[in-house]
Amino acid sequence: MSYTDPESGPPRQRRLSRRRPFVVAGGALVAGGLIGWGAYAAVGGGATAEAGAASKPVARSSPSVSPHADDRAAAPLKGKIVVIDPGHNVGNFRHTAEINRQVDVGNGRKECDTTGTSTDDGYAEARFTLDVAHRLRALLERQGATVRLTHDEKGPDWGPCVDERAEIGDKAHADAAISIHADGAPAGDRGFHVILPGVVHAGAADTRPIVGPSRDLGRRIAADFRRVTGEPPSNYIGHGTALDTRTDLGGLNLSTVPKVFIECGNMRDGTDAALLTSGSWRQKAAQGMSEGIVSFLRES
Repeated sequence: MSYTDPESGPPRQRRLSRRRPFVVAGGALVAGGLIGWGAYAAVGGGATAEAGAASKPVARSSPSVSPHADDRAAAPLKGKIVVIDPGHNVGNFRHTAEINRQVDVGNGRKECDTTGTSTDDGYAEARFTLDVAHRLRALLERQGATVRLTHDEKGPDWGPCVDERAEIGDKAHADAAISIHADGAPAGDRGFHVILPGVVHAGAADTRPIVGPSRDLGRRIAADFRRVTGEPPSNYIGHGTALDTRTDLGGLNLSTVPKVFIECGNMRDGTDAALLTSGSWRQKAAQGMSEGIVSFLRES
């Protein structure tokens, strides 16, 4: 099947990520002949002044300004690494032999990947996840984060396998990782949920160090995603909490960095499908994820 998306063009917000923060320097003349001063990090110094002829010089102490204060204000996530994993791949359906290959997920074996789902009108989950990933990357880069995708349009048209997706985040030493998905449940089931890693200590998997921070990351993303998008918590998974814990997903089992999955909605439900196919809603989805990730990284 050929999937097309009339709104999948690069979001305009991506241009903003190329802009560099600017700094300002200047001093202000104070009434009575005193000169105040202000210096920013890029200037690196203060101004001095003498009082008028009728006044004695007055010493003024200057506030201590970190040489990197402006950098932190303009790029609060500078030095942080985020890995975004767009679920599935638009070409997976052409490579069934490759994606059906079994891989080790620590406590068992599973398919390398799957084709994902789609709306009734044929809008593929893989198209959705890649579009949202691009939007999320732009938002995080604007705040100074280094962002890496597990795959993109210029790479192979299938995969990578679930174990490789986890490995990308591990090798990047990511401060946070998120795998973006949309569900394929029966019509009438709707809402979003965030999947958290459970405790797995088997084979190559040991999630014990990341269970706690991943839960924190997931809770923050769920709260901000719900607030920004207005999407309700899933009515079929998570008992209204929008949180679900699983131990059968290789992308979580094999992660050594804080990581969660998010199912943004149900593509097989008409109400959710109308949202998922809307470019403006996908921007809100990315914004909600971004705010949750930023909150987590600023506290970690």
